[in-house]
Amino acid sequence: MRHFEHLPVEARANLFHREPGEFSVDSPAGTLAVALGATLYCPATRPRLAEDIVKQAGRGVVSMVLCLEDSIDDAEVPGAEENLVRQLAELSGRGSGPSLPLIFIRVRTPEQIVDLVSRLGAGVRLLSGFVLPKFTEERGGAFLEALMSAETAQVTEALGGRRLFAMPVLESPELMHRETRTESLSGISRIVDKYRERVLALRLGVTDLCSAYGLRRAPDMTAYDVQMIASVIADVVNMLGRADGTGFTITGPVWEYFKPHERMFKPQLRISPFSSGRAESLRTALIEHHMDGLLREIELDRANGLQGKTCIHPTHVAPVHALSVVSHEEFSDAVDILEPQRCGGGVLRSSYTNKMNEVKPHRAWAERTLRRAEVFGVAREGVSFVELLAASLRT
Repeated sequence: MRHFEHLPVEARANLFHREPGEFSVDSPAGTLAVALGATLYCPATRPRLAEDIVKQAGRGVVSMVLCLEDSIDDAEVPGAEENLVRQLAELSGRGSGPSLPLIFIRVRTPEQIVDLVSRLGAGVRLLSGFVLPKFTEERGGAFLEALMSAETAQVTEALGGRRLFAMPVLESPELMHRETRTESLSGISRIVDKYRERVLALRLGVTDLCSAYGLRRAPDMTAYDVQMIASVIADVVNMLGRADGTGFTITGPVWEYFKPHERMFKPQLRISPFSSGRAESLRTALIEHHMDGLLREIELDRANGLQGKTCIHPTHVAPVHALSVVSHEEFSDAVDILEPQRCGGGVLRSSYTNKMNEVKPHRAWAERTLRRAEVFGVAREGVSFVELLAASLRT
């Protein structure tokens, strides 16, 4: 699979200086963690779940979470489990076809992991792993041990020898409370480091974090405008997202809105990037659906060290992926910084002659940028996220 594969070949050639690279469930964990992109959550109760997965794959979705937790009522869990097993079995039996997304199951308890893996049978081959809710040091060990114990010899054979990954969700009240946050993050750090080879990425459960104080951000505001949430994100990245080899990929929080709401503040999208042709109507549509807030939050996610995003609506996928493509300018800077002859450091003027590139301090940024370029591609010079988004929405 690869990002933007749903676009026509000619469109990709016009948009990309370097097209997105291919990856699969067998790719290195570091590649998959970056490639997750917009991870679309879907309740496991959906009656046409198998068809939904195929349809979303055709629209550019490369990672999905089938949810058995907060997205469904407590009383629906048994039926949702049965539906999930049945639908994955159906999907597994379809044979060759279009590339399917990386599929994860969000469970409620450690016991569900072992039970579901045993019930999935051959359908387990479609599974990339599990999302672990309300993750703490105390709860996390049981989830991760269950993940490992679920991999019997028979399951490993069905998986083709690969391992199932875990994506813990950081959303417990202890992270919101100042007096317990540091110790809670230290505990999470200890447990995920112990199982490092199994932890693909850490996800931020901002909705649950807000609930500890009865908060909910409006569609005019990003998670970073809610100072209590912004402080949690900063501390999570500080302790768990370091670029020194000890950190993990941390994904951006969910954007909750997808229908028009009454607007209190002025739009956050400048006119100039949308000033030609159809792009003007695209800007109007984005503003009408409060997608300008989503676009701003995606940019702030990256500025604060997060990659990818949790999504609860298909319309959020294209903006996340369009803004994940590495710009030609970013790529040029990263390549210049990482040239072998500059390993001793120094300062140089950027190829675009508009900024300073300092080799040693900017090296980690450059390495992260090129990893993103591998899976999301590099835009042609002069191509912005507006063209990438418009092309994605046309398909």
